[in-house]
Amino acid sequence: MQTNGQANNAGENEKGMPDFNAEDNISETSHMTNALEVEPEEELVKKEQQLNEMRDKYLRLQAEFDNFRKRTAKERLELLQTAGKEVIISLLDVLDDTERAAKQLDTANDIDAIKGGVNLVFNKLKSTLQAKGLKPMESIHTPFDPDLHDAITEIPAPTPDLQGKIVDVLQQGYYLNDKLIRHAKVIVGK
Repeated sequence: MQTNGQANNAGENEKGMPDFNAEDNISETSHMTNALEVEPEEELVKKEQQLNEMRDKYLRLQAEFDNFRKRTAKERLELLQTAGKEVIISLLDVLDDTERAAKQLDTANDIDAIKGGVNLVFNKLKSTLQAKGLKPMESIHTPFDPDLHDAITEIPAPTPDLQGKIVDVLQQGYYLNDKLIRHAKVIVGK
């Protein structure tokens, strides 16, 4: 034992607690400081290069996204401006036929020929629109469906089997590529 209140063992103090300032502990802490030393200069330069590369990739990606966004906005605007171009071009033939029929109305004397010409123009218009995906709705004598039909009025059903069904169509309903684009205006039997 040592005198003057010093610890018995080199690693303990008066209360029997380990002394962190003892020589054994000092050698252990020197290993910790070696592990915590600042990274060598090479690794620091390497990390900075990686950071610069990642920053460059991020900026390029952001620029590409901005270009993509601007390009799609421009394409969308062009599409909206020319959306009906294909349909309009296909209807120009019908317009030409209508103009020719209007000129013939002034000089024609045969009513049957006029009716035939008008029917030809009408059928050409109908077939052109059907080729573009337009399809008329079959409504007459079908059950009334508020999702497809607008009821204008109700009348007494001519026969009991037409109650709740469509008796007459005032305005035809249409589908465009199997999507409803106009409700049919109908008269329903009650």
